[in-house]
Amino acid sequence: MSSVHVEQPHSMSVEEAKTALESFAAEIAKYGMKLEWSGNSARLKGTGASGEVSVHDDKVTVTVKLGMIARAAGVKADKLEASISRRLANALSQTA
Repeated sequence: MSSVHVEQPHSMSVEEAKTALESFAAEIAKYGMKLEWSGNSARLKGTGASGEVSVHDDKVTVTVKLGMIARAAGVKADKLEASISRRLANALSQTA
């Protein structure tokens, strides 16, 4: 199973960062992925992939595990990592 790990620093409160991640959640929903929040962490679920999003005082971490379905569909870990990094940066750079 391939795995992708991305960390994105932020200078917001944890609650502001979670709110900012709503745009990230909307972006990944286009690919059949969804976030299920519990406190400051969310389970990331979708067809062929799973993982976790964690909001810390100074950063957000995203870990995605690609299953066989995603790999068979041609999902490349390096391209996924770049896409997640770009989408996180965009979400966390938006001012409230």
